[in-house]
Amino acid sequence: MALQSIEICAGAGGQALGLEQAGFEHASLVEIEAPACQTLRMNRPNWNVVEADVHHYSADRWKGVALFAGGVPCPPFSKAGKQLGHDDERDLFPQAIRLVDECKPQAVMLENVRGLLDPMFADYRARIVADLAKLGYVGEWKLLHASDFGVPQLRPRVIFVALRKGTEDYFRWPTPQALAAPTVGEALADLMETNAWPGAQAWRTQANQIAPTLVGGSKKHGGPDLGPTRAKKAWAALGVDGMGIANDAPAADFVGMPRLTVRMAARIQGFPDHWHISGKKTAAYRQIGNAFPPPVARAVGAEIFAALNAAAKPRLKRA
Repeated sequence: MALQSIEICAGAGGQALGLEQAGFEHASLVEIEAPACQTLRMNRPNWNVVEADVHHYSADRWKGVALFAGGVPCPPFSKAGKQLGHDDERDLFPQAIRLVDECKPQAVMLENVRGLLDPMFADYRARIVADLAKLGYVGEWKLLHASDFGVPQLRPRVIFVALRKGTEDYFRWPTPQALAAPTVGEALADLMETNAWPGAQAWRTQANQIAPTLVGGSKKHGGPDLGPTRAKKAWAALGVDGMGIANDAPAADFVGMPRLTVRMAARIQGFPDHWHISGKKTAAYRQIGNAFPPPVARAVGAEIFAALNAAAKPRLKRA
């Protein structure tokens, strides 16, 4: 059964790609940053990409759409910032609720950083649940780890899923996959060997853990490096120089700790190699670092897809 979605804050398309893999067809994707819009259009020319501020976007034309999704900005809740919550101008949860009211989807899926689960935001989370309850939805927050779904990175993400009242029992949160996520060395060894660097295999042996969480930086702050001091130290333990992003893989005569390239960072985030990232190095890495890993989006999206199909056919109600 074909189900359509609309998505806000689409970024580089991590969530959109995962939802596509789960079976959803995208009716509209909204993104304010030009390089990210170019990434979406370059990879999926048939997608309806709207380059716009969410504040000025209307979802009226999509009434009854299957899924409303979004990866609303993280800085208002991130421990790397001031955690201003609703006092941060970048908080777009109110806009998401407005758009849900406009399009009245069958399901809602929103993701954010782990900091949103901090006790200081308990009232904020409860208000979102209550606001959507007034619109006829039953919602729940859940912490998922990207590494549980094959992504070679820690990356805990907070996911909110809500379904129309009366259909919520059809939804089940995805369970972690049986196989362990690959280590950084296993995930990137072939890319490190691209230019015949003789140290690639020794590096692979050292990079024997999954990666720390990639930090992409906000529009206001952050460049093409791998995050704050603690993150850089964790990367260094894996044999990666976190002070910047390289233009290319290590050359044959390279000595020292290599830096990740944009393509390597994308693979750490769970993007397939055929997914091209548009823009210069800083813009490209920021898109990757802020993305929702596609395998996690696919796992949650597949459960929503199954729930909506089951709800449409009560005889198939899930046990």
